[in-house]
Amino acid sequence: MNFLKQHWKLLTVGILLGLTFCIWFVVIRESPTNILTIAFLDVGQGDAIYIESPTHQQIIIDGGPSPKILGELRKVMPWYDRSIDMIIVTNPDADHYAGFINVLRSFAIKTVIEPGTYSNTETYKIFEEDVDKEHAQEIIARRGQVMDIGGGAYIKILFPDRDVSKLDSNEGSIIAQLVYGETEVMLTGDATSATEEYVVSLDGEKIRSDILKVSHHGSKTSSSENFVRTVNPQYAVISAGKKIAMATHIKKL
Repeated sequence: MNFLKQHWKLLTVGILLGLTFCIWFVVIRESPTNILTIAFLDVGQGDAIYIESPTHQQIIIDGGPSPKILGELRKVMPWYDRSIDMIIVTNPDADHYAGFINVLRSFAIKTVIEPGTYSNTETYKIFEEDVDKEHAQEIIARRGQVMDIGGGAYIKILFPDRDVSKLDSNEGSIIAQLVYGETEVMLTGDATSATEEYVVSLDGEKIRSDILKVSHHGSKTSSSENFVRTVNPQYAVISAGKKIAMATHIKKL
């Protein structure tokens, strides 16, 4: 007690300096930039992609198969942030959505986008129940939708272009393109070669992208030669059971 009485002024100054630093850090962290961040998270055999726009909107495409995503998000998100603007489930296979159950229970989620295909598993039922409890905006992905994520960055849906509820989960997988300035990222979920070829027939060279997230973890059922040649990426990312964590910061050209 004597120490506190003798040094209360010094302690008060220290606390005020600490609070000032925290406020300064948050203000700087949340200020708009000209950088878009995309991180391919190491979640094991599954997909999980974190995107943060120049205006700090946060989007997660797929949640991986387990709670491991929470540890990965701590590496790319500020410690104080407990909200996410949008999660996108490219298909209802567990390695794409199961980790979102833990995300939904740990973060406030504003929007949930799904392809319209379904799974009869108990895990998927739990996921859907948690989405309902969240009261987030629920959107079924359709070709032509464009999500403005701020600072000139946007995500456009290339597929599905119809009701895919009767299709196999991979055949109905969301295919989307992330665009920021002169940089494009092709996001394919678990799309099959047939779905890839269909998108090529619709869009042709418009799907040309700098980065390709290789469909279905590099499976032989995807990545048709024509599709890969048309996308013509400089980099290709395969999300599989090996360590694949990769973060890219894209500056607008």
